Amino acid sequence: MPSDVIETDSHTLVTIPCLSDNYAFLLRENASGAVALIDVPEAAPIRAELDARGWALSQIWITHHHPDHVQGLAELAQSHAAPVYGARADAARLPDLDHPLAEGDTFTLGSTAVEVIDVSGHTIGHIAFHAPGAGMAFTADSLMALGCGRLFEGTPAQMWESLSKMADWPDDTLICSGHEYTQSNARFALTVDPDNAALRDRAAAVDAARADGRFTVPSTLAEERATNPFLRPGDAGIRAALGMAEATDAEVFAEIRGRKDRF
Repeated sequence: MPSDVIETDSHTLVTIPCLSDNYAFLLRENASGAVALIDVPEAAPIRAELDARGWALSQIWITHHHPDHVQGLAELAQSHAAPVYGARADAARLPDLDHPLAEGDTFTLGSTAVEVIDVSGHTIGHIAFHAPGAGMAFTADSLMALGCGRLFEGTPAQMWESLSKMADWPDDTLICSGHEYTQSNARFALTVDPDNAALRDRAAAVDAARADGRFTVPSTLAEERATNPFLRPGDAGIRAALGMAEATDAEVFAEIRGRKDRF
């Protein structure tokens, strides 16, 4: 499947399908030509994209240690080496880091400021990269299109705290998540939020996109706030569907995550 491109006045985003359902991303600051690669599921499609565009890598950002997000790095570095940015807290499980990072750290891609957010839950030490000036966030397996990552290491409370950190970004923020899971996420979301007209419309649009071979990632934060049940535990309709009208948001989130695990 070919890559997908979003052009703005200031930045170019290339979404690259990898493995069976992963995505890697190239973010280019147009003025400087600086290019970041976010996650490295496999080398070949990323190398092909860089070579076709004549782009040189300036930075590599790693969100978490799972092999399907890092396993292509050693091979890619043979032809496209660049400094590697990743979580200091998880450095023992990541490829060698040139720039160990923690929540609250910032750095720049050219002149584009990038904020580091700890989004532990899927794993401990998972980080997201938010570039407000580009209007984009790279959330991998934390906040996902119509979902959130399975909790392999963290607790529901940790993941809810992580998602809450991202919930107040601007509506038009592009959420660049790590997998093409949206269609199955939509089917689940309808089981806990069946009366949400926006969700029903989005599920239909996702089905149509996938039937045409189109990507459903990235999405906007506005779409996620309106339709993603993992961002909506305070919604009265979801609480009624779950029989949890008096529960805390964290408790409702935990119930939704548990149901998704059994779905």
